[in-house]
Order: sequence, then structure tokens, then C-alpha cells
Amino acid sequence: MPSLREIVSAHGHLLLLDAVSERIQVGRWTADGERWAESTEEAGLGLFRCLDELSMDVAAVQAFAFCEGPGSILGIRTAAMAIRTWLALAPRPCFRYQSLAVVSAGVGDPSFSIVADARRENWHVFRPGSPLRRVPRAELTGPCVMPEGFRSWSAAPDGMMTRPYRLRDLFARPEVAGADLFSLTDAPDAFLHEEPEYVTWTPQIHRAPVTP
Repeated sequence: MPSLREIVSAHGHLLLLDAVSERIQVGRWTADGERWAESTEEAGLGLFRCLDELSMDVAAVQAFAFCEGPGSILGIRTAAMAIRTWLALAPRPCFRYQSLAVVSAGVGDPSFSIVADARRENWHVFRPGSPLRRVPRAELTGPCVMPEGFRSWSAAPDGMMTRPYRLRDLFARPEVAGADLFSLTDAPDAFLHEEPEYVTWTPQIHRAPVTP
């Protein structure tokens, strides 16, 4: 798994989209340096306002990166849809990363669980060295950190702390920019713990009940 530093070094012109929190964040790396734009509008507007602010020529981008979650599913899929469109026009490498792993690299203490609400009294949980899990609130143990700006619907775990989720600050830290957080994907989409299962059914024509 490459780091952000390695991706930028290998591809030169990188565009990063992150729409998992209440703050839409878009980063751009070129030979002229690094620039960021942010928006608090909904993802369908905020992402493209950020692109306008950065004066983006998407055709010049050599690689993409995006956050696959956990976080706002609508925001994630809006970013993924945009990248899928650009890749269809001109194939390029696309890298994904997970929000909680970035925060964990910033916290730098493996005893902390980095968490986000997964609804229905379940929480997404990330700890260094382990894959992202979904666990019931009652099973959360030890110190927990939730990124700021992430929506929640359930009661927070006892003693939970928050940390900023501002990527320009997180990726400015050498330990985060150099962490192995990214992986290649040819199908940008939201992270799922398991693939959905679909129930098949046989359609039937509605008929009036037969009277004896």
C-alpha cells in the first residue's frame, strides 16, 4: 500500500476528493506545489465549487485519490461517480483510502480505537494492524476517538473524544503523509463491510380473489 508521498512522487499531478464529513475537501498536487479547497455545501455542489476554486483542468490530472469511507454515503458516491466519469474519458490510476485510518495515523497511538457511527447502535472501528470492523456499541472498549464533522445518530461511547478531520493539516504531518494508507482501485465506490445480498422474487399478475 503506497503513501500519499509516494503517489505524488510517482504521478506528479494528483487530485484528491474527500466528501465523507460535513466539510468537503479537495486537494491538488502539481509541480507548483499543493493547494486545497473546502466547502460546507452538500457534496453535489461543494465538490465542484472546490474544483472551480482550484481552477482545475481535470484532463491534466495524472492520478486520482478519494476517501471510500466511513462517512457520508451520499458524499462518497458523489465523489466516486465524478471520478468514474473522468476515468471513462481517460483511464488513469485511482487510489482509495479510509477516513479512520488517516485519523489513526495522526493520533499515532495504537491503543486508541478510531470510530464513526454505523447506525442501528453499531460503530465502525479502526485500530492499527486490523481491518475496519463494525461492532455493537456495547462491545466498544478502551479509549475512542471520532473525527469532527462526522454525523452520528446513536449515543456516543462513554468517554469518546474527537479529533479534527482537516486533511490539509493531517497530510502536512510527515507521519501521515508517509503512512501506507492508499490502495489502487479500478471501481471507485463506497466501502462496504460485506457485499449486499439480493432476494429474488417471481412477479405475479394481480388477480381479484376467487369467490367460492
